[in-house]
Amino acid sequence: MTLHCRKARRASWRLSVGLVLACAAGGVLRAKQAHATPAPCRVTDTNFDGWKAIEMNNTWVKLTIVPQLGGRVMQVEFAGHPYLFINPKYKGKYVPPPADAAEKGTWFNYGGDKIWPMPEGNQDASHWPGPIADALDDGEYSAKIVSQGESCQVRLDGPADPRTGLQYSREITLGAGSPAITFDAIVKNAAPHRIVWSVQTVTQYNLADPKNASTYNHDFWAYTPVNPKSVYLDKFHVRAGLADDPSFSVQNGLFTLHWLYLQNEVWIDSPGGWVAVADRSSHFAMVERFPVYSGYQYPGKATVIFYKNGPAVELDDTGMPQIRSNPEDSPFYMEAEINSPMEALNPGEVFTFRTQWFPTRAGDGFVTANQAGLVAEPLSATAGDGKIRLKGTFGVFFPGTLEARVLDADGKELATVSAGSASPDRLLTLDQNIAASSVNAARVEIDLIDDAGNNQGFLADASLASKAGGH
Repeated sequence: MTLHCRKARRASWRLSVGLVLACAAGGVLRAKQAHATPAPCRVTDTNFDGWKAIEMNNTWVKLTIVPQLGGRVMQVEFAGHPYLFINPKYKGKYVPPPADAAEKGTWFNYGGDKIWPMPEGNQDASHWPGPIADALDDGEYSAKIVSQGESCQVRLDGPADPRTGLQYSREITLGAGSPAITFDAIVKNAAPHRIVWSVQTVTQYNLADPKNASTYNHDFWAYTPVNPKSVYLDKFHVRAGLADDPSFSVQNGLFTLHWLYLQNEVWIDSPGGWVAVADRSSHFAMVERFPVYSGYQYPGKATVIFYKNGPAVELDDTGMPQIRSNPEDSPFYMEAEINSPMEALNPGEVFTFRTQWFPTRAGDGFVTANQAGLVAEPLSATAGDGKIRLKGTFGVFFPGTLEARVLDADGKELATVSAGSASPDRLLTLDQNIAASSVNAARVEIDLIDDAGNNQGFLADASLASKAGGH
């Protein structure tokens, strides 16, 4: 993870030491096995729907970046599935904003993924009166290819914004061996005075029905962990729209959003460090991960914001309520917004906020997300006939193999058994027996070992149950 720059070296050192201690505590470090080298990652210039663009791709994923439009990532495709909303009104176009665009509140919603400042508002110079067409939203960025091959990286540098004093850069990194994408939002104080801002990643997901673009996707969901000690009464705060919007609920420790075509904005002070969106109609998902810093101030206390476009209730000229049609005159989309902490910068100082995306497959349900993937149906482990049967449904973040560890009641490892292979582009429906004795066994934990031999972490666990009629 990364990290505010002034703490980055200390934080990285602590993280490295922690990993060393954790490995030492495990007792055995497994040697990496030889694995086939993945196909290289490539960066090329391209034309995307009429825009001059940059394409980053590997075996798994393709990113399309349009530097002219505020350094936007206009589309992300995984296994042929496009995730992001592109506004057909502006497809392939660039509309030069007028000189007084910010004063008039002019905004061109091109779609895609970008970064914005927080907090928003019109009350003073410490708030960004957006969304507006300015240097931060749709200024022209310069682009540089930093690397390609084993790892691809593109750096995008934007112009300074005189209103906020901010200057943005983005570094986007894609390795060759998985669909994982890393975004570094780099924030510089370009003003001659001290400034205090949060940076926000803003991702517009396409919510059109994949089978009928004239209507919205009725089976699209979003999740993030709620804070048990939330500052919000309902563990979330509806900042705009219906307070009792039926889209929103809290279930099993998760804020759950079932997308409905009603304009709304909801804030969550999630401590979990991830959000997930899951399209159950096409069975694709995206998990965004980010660091959460305790003891820091966040804009409005929120680490995560979801915005839904759509109709809203308003009062007409006579004071009577009416349903206002979609005020943006654009199709269906949802914004998943992730906030950094508020950061004070002296002139010339910089901080970096890192987020990571993990595209994968979705099931018909959702339980949680973790280091290695998402859990669509929880793991079960049943002992009988000298074997242990494992069942569950998952989407994984890395290609590799599953390692099932059989543990006793004290957590001592009794056996380690391969539980088959896994790939991010295929929903993992696990239903198999592993050859492991259930004598003294109490739990089974599954880790994901990637194709390079690295343990990418915990995927699932379950207490051992006895087969009906067994011993």
